[in-house]
Amino acid sequence: MTQDEYVRKIIRKKKSPNLTFYDTRLTDIKNVIRKWAGTQLSQIKLSGSCIKKTAIKGKSDCDLFISLKSDTRETLKEVYHSLNNKVKSEGYKTREQNVSIAIKTNGLDIDLVPAKIQAGYRNYHSLYLSKKDSWLQTNIDIHINKILSSGRQEEIIALKIWRELNGLKFPSVYLEMVILAALKYKNKNQPAKNFLTVLEYLSNSFIDKKFIDPSNSNNCISDMIFKYQKEEIRKAAKASLKQDNWNKIIW
Repeated sequence: MTQDEYVRKIIRKKKSPNLTFYDTRLTDIKNVIRKWAGTQLSQIKLSGSCIKKTAIKGKSDCDLFISLKSDTRETLKEVYHSLNNKVKSEGYKTREQNVSIAIKTNGLDIDLVPAKIQAGYRNYHSLYLSKKDSWLQTNIDIHINKILSSGRQEEIIALKIWRELNGLKFPSVYLEMVILAALKYKNKNQPAKNFLTVLEYLSNSFIDKKFIDPSNSNNCISDMIFKYQKEEIRKAAKASLKQDNWNKIIW
């Protein structure tokens, strides 16, 4: 078995099956969302790793992005907590996260992400940041299209698997941007070599480099974690590069 064959074997083993918006397991929660939002609902759509085709088993199966019209009167904070209360009242157990509300239903782990369209725009939204009691501008279509067009899904999945094996705090949107930077001029269709290139990048050029949200120049993605957490990522990358066998790096 070649190195590429081994890495692809692990990717197939750990990758979550593709999920579509019309999966019947999503029907009930989509109906709850529609009932909650009423006439203020603009759209519900898949976002996050499932639509980027980079989801791994054991993490959220999908994000449901809930787009509300710009003239929604409630504040972002009120929207967030109102959705949480509605979902709980329908019998779901919820867990509040930074911008999403996590639920489990029909064997799926789902993150519900409520947002309001920014006035005068179609794809730019405002999200509530519950941990900071603040808000953030985003455009999920920019993020999705950037990953779908990159051709780096294999490397992203592999690094997510590595992240989980090492118990690292490394938000997926940050991880994705690091991979795109590390592999900017590298060939595709060589997942093993590229994975090692990413580990080398994490070992050397990672900690002090700033990564800016492509949909919001005021949002520094690399500020999502503390420096000591970046040091832990670098330390784990260096340790992996010292291994003499792939099954000690990713499995």
